[in-house]
Amino acid sequence: MCVDNEEAMVFARGTRLLAAAMTVACVVLVGPSAPSSALFVRSLPVDAVTDVVPNRVMTWNICNPCEASNVDRAAEIATYAPQVIGMQETCVRDVERIRDYLKRFYGLVYHVAYGSVLRNWGRCGGAPWSPGGFGQALLSAAPMTDRVDVEYPDGGSEDRGYMAVTTMVDGRSVRVFNTHLAQRRQESVRAEQTGVLAAEVARHDRAIVLGDFNAVPDAPELAPMWELAADTDPQCHPSPVGTCEPTTDWQSKFDYVFLRGIAPIEHRVRSTPYSDHHLLYTDLNLT
Repeated sequence: MCVDNEEAMVFARGTRLLAAAMTVACVVLVGPSAPSSALFVRSLPVDAVTDVVPNRVMTWNICNPCEASNVDRAAEIATYAPQVIGMQETCVRDVERIRDYLKRFYGLVYHVAYGSVLRNWGRCGGAPWSPGGFGQALLSAAPMTDRVDVEYPDGGSEDRGYMAVTTMVDGRSVRVFNTHLAQRRQESVRAEQTGVLAAEVARHDRAIVLGDFNAVPDAPELAPMWELAADTDPQCHPSPVGTCEPTTDWQSKFDYVFLRGIAPIEHRVRSTPYSDHHLLYTDLNLT
């Protein structure tokens, strides 16, 4: 059968339009980040670890709302592959994708526990009558037990809370907390929240407290935590004599790994283009 040039051009144009329509339909049905992100998996740097580091823990406020790909977030975590990761400002759907990408693209298998304190359509999407969960999340290479999820009596301008689990770090069982305190310029609210958190941490001889405390080290509201634990950075303490490495784009230290009954070995702060908070991870000695 012969087809003239004009008919061929019409057929080709129709084929392209059909393909474009199908692509749009997929994005609408599945969401913009799922099919497109999976096509652009980031390769890890040459010095990235190849497997989970059993004595490494990390805290990271992943920023919400931020225009960041969950594939890129997963690659940032996979580069350092901690045993436990505490994330703040997370949406349940984002964590699900990050966890899936860690397994699919980098062979890292994590258990997940959520500490959501908000059901927020504006932050996390979903249907208005079924909004996504927003708050904290913990990923652990080992199973987690005895999970608690506590909302602070006063969250300030937005509901806030802490979560805690028991899991394995460096081959030992340890209680791990993850929190996000009230936003800046709410010192009195954060002081009450820190008191609630510290009272629970004090019940454990050995504990790791991860989180975004929205306060610099010498802020009075952090006093209850300093009385119980030390920051993983031995140079960082509430005295102005110490030097604390900034953990945010605005050059403040807001992110902490507080250690109770545990010795730090080495810590690192790594800036990232995917959040206004840096990644903070530390290797620990629990033996």
